[in-house]
Amino acid sequence: KVTQLQSADVKGREYARLLQDVSALVLAEATLDLALGPTEVPTEEHGERRTRPGRRVVERVAVIPVLRGGLGMAAAAADLMPEAQVWHLGIYRDKTSTLPVEYYNKLPKAVQADVALVLDPMPISGTTAAAAVDIVKAWGAAGGKALRVKLVSLVASEQAVALMRELHPGVPFHVGAVDDDPAHPRMPGLGDVSDRMFNTA
Repeated sequence: KVTQLQSADVKGREYARLLQDVSALVLAEATLDLALGPTEVPTEEHGERRTRPGRRVVERVAVIPVLRGGLGMAAAAADLMPEAQVWHLGIYRDKTSTLPVEYYNKLPKAVQADVALVLDPMPISGTTAAAAVDIVKAWGAAGGKALRVKLVSLVASEQAVALMRELHPGVPFHVGAVDDDPAHPRMPGLGDVSDRMFNTA
């Protein structure tokens, strides 16, 4: 699936669907440790209504895509966790200073989540992803919450992985593939996720 994302022939809606497919795979791994509790499921058996025991996620999940590329991942998260909250962060990397700049933040004042999944599809330097995690951690701390934060990406450079380990060693980083082969790099062929998804390249 990640290899298919590199194809120059995949664009627009087809690219967005493929992006969601890869996102669903990585998100499934990222949510494996969510706390579960008992529930009852209504069933119909032999023409009769019954209830059967089941399991449900009891932790409140906040999905936080980093604009714009993270939006493609958010759709997969909503499919996987329909009851999850979705909040948005806008961060760009200044071309002159190379520092991350926050330009949009819709995180609510009240923290009503136990787990936050930060979605950044393709961290290259890692500075934007690290800044997003900084913001989400500070949001949880300001709300007096012991918020569990995770970073979820489709492809990441070795530099981004190293930076996250250095700055946020306690934050799990779930990634579909690491671009770690100099002879056959993945990221140049992937291009800009948001431009390819929205046909703005």
